[in-house]
Amino acid sequence: MKVAVVGLGYWGPNLLRNFLAQQDVEQLIACDTREDRLKVMKQKFPSVILSNDCEKTLTGNSDLVVIATPVATHYPIAKKALLNGKHIWVEKPFTANVAEAEELIEIAESKNLNIFVDHTFIYNGAVIKMKELVDKGELGNILYFDSERINLGLFQRDVNVIWDLAPHDLSIMQYILGFKAKAISANGIANFNGKENIAHISIYFEDNCFAHFHVNWLSPVKIRRMIVGGSKKMLVYDDMENFEKIKVYDSGIEIKTTEGIHEALVQYRIGDMFSPKVNQTEALALGARECLDAIKENRQPLTNGYDGLEIVKLLEASDKSLKGMGRIVEIEELVHF
Repeated sequence: MKVAVVGLGYWGPNLLRNFLAQQDVEQLIACDTREDRLKVMKQKFPSVILSNDCEKTLTGNSDLVVIATPVATHYPIAKKALLNGKHIWVEKPFTANVAEAEELIEIAESKNLNIFVDHTFIYNGAVIKMKELVDKGELGNILYFDSERINLGLFQRDVNVIWDLAPHDLSIMQYILGFKAKAISANGIANFNGKENIAHISIYFEDNCFAHFHVNWLSPVKIRRMIVGGSKKMLVYDDMENFEKIKVYDSGIEIKTTEGIHEALVQYRIGDMFSPKVNQTEALALGARECLDAIKENRQPLTNGYDGLEIVKLLEASDKSLKGMGRIVEIEELVHF
């Protein structure tokens, strides 16, 4: 298979490295308009073919175009690649708005082409283990999903902190819970460049479940933590931990009477904690393998255009809520199909 990677900034070298490691990739093109980036890639990956012509790359003989450029450019590059018969891999977030995502899906389906959206954490060993525990019913009924992704920088010029950081955790939530979001509320502030740098997002579901996200570019500490609370057990995932990334707590409450909560007899349960073993394979390597396998097997990849669309719906709804100072936005307002 012939693969072209368009965009050699922060994430591009990781994509090149992982696609080079796939045995069925016979040709790899690295494309960027910046000559300095091309020279660096040639030093790191001598076998890669270099190109500074995006137009030629998108219309060439590659089977798969991997798009690692700013989000505003995803739609035009992806559309041209699809119209030229290429499968596409698109970095998160999929597109800059819902309408763009829907159009790309329609084009791909009309031409029987695959869209892979790089929600990398879905291929992370810890997240796979979380999904396994939830699906097995280890946690019971899921009551809440709480996520914190904060650090000092990097400030983005083209998107706010929600579009930059939240897609990771929104995609994890969607993958693990499998619930359709009903409505969303977002609050935030832009202290510097007109783009929100601190934000809180609340998501409501039809089921008796609630999700909350805190994203922040202006924190003195780096935190990557989420809690999944169930009726039986509770789970903490800390991506900053080197070893015990997941801890499952046999903790919760039991209400013995049916009266109001202030009159009810509440019993707190504090049990054992265990940390399950997780697969240490690099998530991006598993993602590259899944993308190529899905193309060969003529099936949708695990993280496809529809998954990307769902996350863009949540992001677009967040922006609407931010402008309304936290007003509730129904997700179905954004469906255009």
